[in-house]
Amino acid sequence: METADAAAPSLIAFAVSHPSVPIVPAARRRDWMDDASDHWPNRCLPLLIANEAGWELRNTHAFRVTWDGGERREAIRIEYDGEVPDPEPVSSHFGLGIITFRVPYLFRTPAGWNLLARGPANRPKDGVSPLEGVVETDWTCATFTMNWKLTRAVHPVRFDEGEPFCMIVPQRRGELETFRPSIRRIESEPEIQRELAAFTESRARLQGQKLLSPYSRDLERFKLAWEGDYYRGRRPNQEPAPEHQARLHLASFSADAS
Repeated sequence: METADAAAPSLIAFAVSHPSVPIVPAARRRDWMDDASDHWPNRCLPLLIANEAGWELRNTHAFRVTWDGGERREAIRIEYDGEVPDPEPVSSHFGLGIITFRVPYLFRTPAGWNLLARGPANRPKDGVSPLEGVVETDWTCATFTMNWKLTRAVHPVRFDEGEPFCMIVPQRRGELETFRPSIRRIESEPEIQRELAAFTESRARLQGQKLLSPYSRDLERFKLAWEGDYYRGRRPNQEPAPEHQARLHLASFSADAS
């Protein structure tokens, strides 16, 4: 009998050069979420799940990059904290205010699977924005790069050592195209309409209470309401959802000497 592990889709990173770049399951927490008053963003389950929905590639050398606003490759200046590494992990390759991270792996997914290469989820960075790409990693014999577009001229942007610069997410090719989207009036589904009304009433009541007694002064009173039914995977009538996931458990990349 085939085991669950043997049946699981594979995601292989073939190292094509050295030094290697760390690849780890994406972190659940974000500094800006932890720094918020009472850490309230950490009660938003959709944010937390998105945070950890993929694997992160981590930067190996701290550097600062500044763009003068021009289109030429020379319009970007990259300054490392120490000596310039060889090979350099980041460069100005395309111009147009774009910096390019070297990804020293050729990824291979099962037949019919692509790899989305994107920026780390919910990790905003002032002055620069990640550019996303989708690669057919079930057949291509080429590596890819991770690119970020600088958005502010004469504004130094820093990437620390160990900071994630890319997030990889496998996607089944063609799956999005199988969906048949439609728009309907909520009245066409009375049960869904009733549940929405119950949620809306509960949320309005909670917001009214907060106006009378600010939550920052009375955290315990609103703690359960903050965590909410969605976080707990239950409907407004307290019935459990048919399926619910409050956290992801991605496998780590294992070393294979073969």
